[in-house]
Amino acid sequence: MSAADRQAIRELVENWALWRDAGDWERFATVWHPEGVMRATWFQGGHAEFAEASRQGWDRGVRILHFLGGTSVELAGERAVAQTKMTISQRAEVDGVLCDVVCTGRFFDFAERREGRWGLVLRQPIYERDRIDPVDPGALLHLDRERLAGLPEGYRHLAYLQTGLGYPVKRDMPQLTGPEVEALYGEGRAWLAGGDLDA
Repeated sequence: MSAADRQAIRELVENWALWRDAGDWERFATVWHPEGVMRATWFQGGHAEFAEASRQGWDRGVRILHFLGGTSVELAGERAVAQTKMTISQRAEVDGVLCDVVCTGRFFDFAERREGRWGLVLRQPIYERDRIDPVDPGALLHLDRERLAGLPEGYRHLAYLQTGLGYPVKRDMPQLTGPEVEALYGEGRAWLAGGDLDA
């Protein structure tokens, strides 16, 4: 892999987070190829629809922020798979208490170079572990334990917050281990070998 390819793919990953979190929707569109797909807890679909849903949430005061760590890239000709350590943080009222939820995981990105330009074709987060904390450390938060236990372990607090806000949360997202993440790894291998992606 050339240093230029590695840098270009890393810039895609970094620009995605910076421009999405800043609400810079025009530049956010440039990290994708036209048919690019975003899969997240609360949204699965085309990148333009994801940006519009994010913009509408932004206008209502929804703030979902991302912080990135290291990136590893596998390259096969004009295709690549990148994994990037990240955290997702969201602040909102949970059962009447203002809280921060932080979820640690990885972005698993499918990228392709077309006419000399790298772009994202699919982004699938992997949700590994999360926590919830009141913004006021003296506040008392009483979660519905039965409801919490029924949510996926890797993102149960994030899902608790998001379902409480009315978002339909997907319950079978890839986590640290399990059949969903193994299927994602297989999807990545198939992509690098020239296969098509499932919508």
